[in-house]
Parts: sequence; C-alpha cells; structure tokens
Amino acid sequence: MTTPQLTGEPRTLLVVDDDEPFRTRLVRALNARGFAAIGAADYEEALALATADTPECALVDLKLGGRSGLDVVRDLKALDATTRVVVLTGYGSIATAVRSVKLGADAYLTKPVDADQIVAAFGEGATGIDEVGPAVQSLARVEWEHIQRVLADCDGNISQAARLLGIHRRSLQRKLLKNPVRETSSDF
Repeated sequence: MTTPQLTGEPRTLLVVDDDEPFRTRLVRALNARGFAAIGAADYEEALALATADTPECALVDLKLGGRSGLDVVRDLKALDATTRVVVLTGYGSIATAVRSVKLGADAYLTKPVDADQIVAAFGEGATGIDEVGPAVQSLARVEWEHIQRVLADCDGNISQAARLLGIHRRSLQRKLLKNPVRETSSDF
C-alpha cells in the first residue's frame, strides 16, 4: 500500500495529545505525508498555538490531562470555523462522537489508528489525496473498549464496573482475560 502524499503547499496541522511519545510519532508521520504538523500537549498550549497561527487542520485527542479535548474542538472552531477537526480517542462511544460533531468536529476516529487513516479522515477537500477508506471496528473491539472505559472510570474496581455494565463480576473477569484483536497496525 502506498502512503498518501499531499499535493501543493503543505496544510498546517495541529496535533493535540498529552501522550508525548505518541504525539511526537504522529507529528513526524504526518510531516512525512506532506503536512506542516506541530504538536501541543494540552488545552492551553493548543489554543496558544492556534491563536498565533490558526491551523487548517487539527487532530485532537479526546482525553487530555486537564481539560477535555471537546473544549479544544469547540474553541478551535470558535477561532476559525474553517479549521477541519478530527477527534481521536482510545475510548470511543456514540455519545462522545455525537458531541464532537455537534461542537464542529469533521471526523471521529478510535485508536488504534494509523497515520494513513488520519490523513484520510481529513478528506479529499482538505488534503488533495485519494481516500484510503474508513476503518470499521468489530463489535468485539467496541465492547472491549467500552469495558475498559467503564473499568477506568471505576478506578479498576471490577465489582463496581460489573454493576455499571449490568453483568456478573465473574463474567466481567472472563472478558478481561481475553485479549482484544488489533484492528489495524500502527506504522508511525
């Protein structure tokens, strides 16, 4: 599979993610695909960079250390309504996807995702590339991610998570013993 490349002048892209190694790899991979990408670790840094030079595109992680990525989406769109925003999260849900779109996000991706899928999410009009195609997650993967999110919200308390999920504690323990199948491989 060939790596999509941008044509013409590079598009500016702001990558907002609090995981420094992941953010650094993403910036490098997106620069290699023709973007002029820079990274920000949190809400404050992202808004400072966007205020100084409004990006044409932004990739925003939903869970940041301090404020939510949804705050970043809302305020980036308030600065410049033409900024194309893609939300990236490891804990995808329909509710956060709907909220992201209502705040102005153009796309919503769940991890794991590779750089080509991110480029494709910005669409033909934003990048001048051919579509790579959307990633479709299996039902098992979506279930696994939901369980992980609920368990994280319960600070690892299996009994409490089982009650919230409406399943028996032992059933939850069996599900946790299973390793999720990776949907895609990361190449960045």
